[in-house]
Amino acid sequence: MKKIHLIVGARPNFMKMAPLYKEFKKFSNEFEVKLIHTGQHYDERMSKFFFEDLQLPIPDEYLEVGSGTHGVQTAKIIERYEKILFTDKPDLVIVAGDVNSTVACAIDAVKLHIPVAHLEAGLRSFDRRMPEEINRLLTDSISDYLLTPSIDGNEHLLQEGIDQKKIKFVGNIMIDSLVEYKDKAEKSTILEENNLSKNEYCLITLHRPSNVDNKEGLTIILNAFEKISEQIKLVFPIHPRARKQIQAFGLQEKVEKMENLILMPPVGYYDFMKLQMNARFILTDSGGIQEESTFFGIPCLTLRENTERPITITIGTNQLIKLETKEIINASQKIILGKGKEGKIPPLWDGKTAERIVDIFRKEGIISL
Repeated sequence: MKKIHLIVGARPNFMKMAPLYKEFKKFSNEFEVKLIHTGQHYDERMSKFFFEDLQLPIPDEYLEVGSGTHGVQTAKIIERYEKILFTDKPDLVIVAGDVNSTVACAIDAVKLHIPVAHLEAGLRSFDRRMPEEINRLLTDSISDYLLTPSIDGNEHLLQEGIDQKKIKFVGNIMIDSLVEYKDKAEKSTILEENNLSKNEYCLITLHRPSNVDNKEGLTIILNAFEKISEQIKLVFPIHPRARKQIQAFGLQEKVEKMENLILMPPVGYYDFMKLQMNARFILTDSGGIQEESTFFGIPCLTLRENTERPITITIGTNQLIKLETKEIINASQKIILGKGKEGKIPPLWDGKTAERIVDIFRKEGIISL
């Protein structure tokens, strides 16, 4: 029997690992699966609620690293996870995405000669100012299995000299969770609770430092919100960082004056999915939401200079929007007038990615280093 560690740390990891955990558990005579939670996201609403909604068990190990600078957080994870590896000795470590937990646990495993699989490999923004881009590059360069969500990921890895034998195009595992829980999300009452109707609001998520950690950028965004909210309701499950910065920059009064802006604390997975599926459009700076909106066919405006998920633009419903008040307003008004971008669902975004991944390890086995 092979022992496998699945690493989660931040909220996006939960949606990626939940279907994989359940698929491996179907073959409990072949695999022993352990869930390792680094505690990178420790807020109850951003962690515990998602575990419950995704029907994940209590983690086998919880590292409790909490917040901190990139260096402090990464160092804590490396120190604490290494101790687990010394005692538990897994045959494979699977990391996902591009957060600090991803690269830290991959480094630990590789240095102890334990194979690493990177789920969501090959994504590139080509902007090394983004901490996430550094995490992606480092993790891909040291991983033994590169599990890509889209064909452009394969192309990036090949261009970087990665051995083609390591690359496996498996599809987008985020979609697995959307497919599995869509019916439960439909039963959410969050629209009724907030007096919302289908297609009559814009859903907002903001958390990236480039958008919320400087007063000028945040003011540009809020100025756009003022104008957009004259035409449509704005629903904003606000990230703790964004709430904190609004107060720190003295922008609270500006926010409170917007009658059509509905602020709410972070919501659970089902509630958020219900909000996504029924929005007129989404305004975000999140990577995962670019993918989810494409799957649901909802126009998405991404407040970033670049994206590591260009397939959401070339095939999907996503558009990049400059951090300029006029640009945000114009793009939003175009959608409100019924001229939003239409898209298609990319190949292998079908809810069966976890099946393909487990099938690889069942048929090909796990390499020994």
